[in-house]
Amino acid sequence: MPDLNFWYGTMGSSKTAQALMTKFQWETKGFRVALLKPDTDTRWGTGTVRSRVGLQSPCISVRPQDDLLLWKMSNPKYQSVLVDEVQFLQPKQIDQLKEIAMRWVPVSCYGLKTDFRTQLFPASKRLFEIADHIFEIPSVCRCGRKAQVNARIKEGHIQKEGDLIEIGGEERYVSLCYKCYQEERLW
Repeated sequence: MPDLNFWYGTMGSSKTAQALMTKFQWETKGFRVALLKPDTDTRWGTGTVRSRVGLQSPCISVRPQDDLLLWKMSNPKYQSVLVDEVQFLQPKQIDQLKEIAMRWVPVSCYGLKTDFRTQLFPASKRLFEIADHIFEIPSVCRCGRKAQVNARIKEGHIQKEGDLIEIGGEERYVSLCYKCYQEERLW
């Protein structure tokens, strides 16, 4: 039976690159792969998944109201489903991905575990509850410890309050260990 897998890590840990390499692997074996991305993530535009190392691929944009079960039923050709930036999906869409994995094809999700306040994203929480397999993609804080926090930066300071979703890259976020985050040490 296919599984629902969740690959998580902090920003800059290579989650998107891993998703794109997985897509490449499946396709070189002759499989048809659907690459999905929530339309909330507009950093590289819609319709494209792109990693910091330059890998990219066209993708299918998913809106919060989209029913992924209906989408899969009308797209039976896909033999694997990959989802980048999964933390921006709705929890009910995670349930739909689980159903897709139970009924038809393997589903692998890539995303953040927690937001800049160190709280679980609702979709990530749901994945921790129902995913068949959970894998961490580790990354390193500037001090050398394991990075665990996606710290949001504004004017050289760590923000601990604000809107949940604010799209950005290295100019807005830095991966830190919890100690550096608590001490507000940006190096």
